[in-house]
Amino acid sequence: MKIGCPTEIKAQEFRVGLTPAAAQEAVARGHEVVIETGAGRGAGFEDEAYRNAGASILGSAEEVFESAEMIVKVKEPQASERKMLRKGQILFAYLHLAPDPDQTHDLIASGATCIAYETVTDDSGGLPLLAPMSEVAGRLAPQSGSWALQKANGGSGVLMGGVPGVRPANVAIIGGGVVGAAAARIAVGMGANVTVLDRSVPRLSYLDDVFMGQLTTQHSDQAAIEELLPRMDLVIGAVLIPGAAAPKLVSRDQLSLMKPGSVLVDVAIDQGGCFETSKPTTHQDPIYEVDGIVHYCVANMPGAVARTSTLALGNATLPHMLAIAGKGWKQACADDPNLLNGLNVHDGALTYAAVGNALGIDVTDPEAVVRS
Repeated sequence: MKIGCPTEIKAQEFRVGLTPAAAQEAVARGHEVVIETGAGRGAGFEDEAYRNAGASILGSAEEVFESAEMIVKVKEPQASERKMLRKGQILFAYLHLAPDPDQTHDLIASGATCIAYETVTDDSGGLPLLAPMSEVAGRLAPQSGSWALQKANGGSGVLMGGVPGVRPANVAIIGGGVVGAAAARIAVGMGANVTVLDRSVPRLSYLDDVFMGQLTTQHSDQAAIEELLPRMDLVIGAVLIPGAAAPKLVSRDQLSLMKPGSVLVDVAIDQGGCFETSKPTTHQDPIYEVDGIVHYCVANMPGAVARTSTLALGNATLPHMLAIAGKGWKQACADDPNLLNGLNVHDGALTYAAVGNALGIDVTDPEAVVRS
């Protein structure tokens, strides 16, 4: 199969869909790999590294899309890229369709087969292609929140770890999954007073055991959130419903409960955000203020640490990419129900129920698609 990797064009996105090592693995298995010139530069991979791996370098995204049977990306295709997709082509990337009707309709219209990293599962029900970036975003969230808390950025001027005689920041993390646990690890390490909220009692028990009293766990409901908000300097939204729009856990009215200059970091913004007042921002212009509360809602947080993120993502996606390239998408999905869960769009039809529910679009059974 001919695998193509274009340069990411989303604002301030420096990751790349294929590392030279991944290209070398694909070439060793008899596949052809084409890379847009400069695609890996933001993550520290020059064209020569791809050439040494056996890949060919093409001069434009148009050439990559035109020649490749499978497109491997990081972020969802932008409008100009969606116009280049064609019937029968495979797209393997993060898609986050539930809050993005324009992209969803464009992908359906393209006739391409689109497999989303964020809905591929594993045997334990986890999300192995989302987890590495969740780890990165979770670890970045307290750092970003700490920066936003600085007075020059509109924050209240509270230092995360405090100093002797002065209390540290109070931090609430809503959601105790991969993102929440990673955020808690960094926030605790920075010396903050940390509370993690989650609806799963077993998950809270796990976090309580792992952190050995270094944080507080609390069952998550509206009453608990409302009770915490007046005391919090930083609130990190870390909830996820796979493939679906994120639930809104803090309303605009509830912002009035918070102290002026407090900060919201919405790691769920790729799925529409878990705060009512969230809207996507970029690394170039990451924050804005609503009712005196600073919002950090960068939609591609891991892109800030492109080298680490690219390597971590490549480790996770490589086996699935090789399976798709080696067997064809249909056989690969038939052999692996976890990969089948990643199928979101095929040949003019939506195939992921949570997206259909979010956008009011009829959904075709993915198992029927594979059997056809």
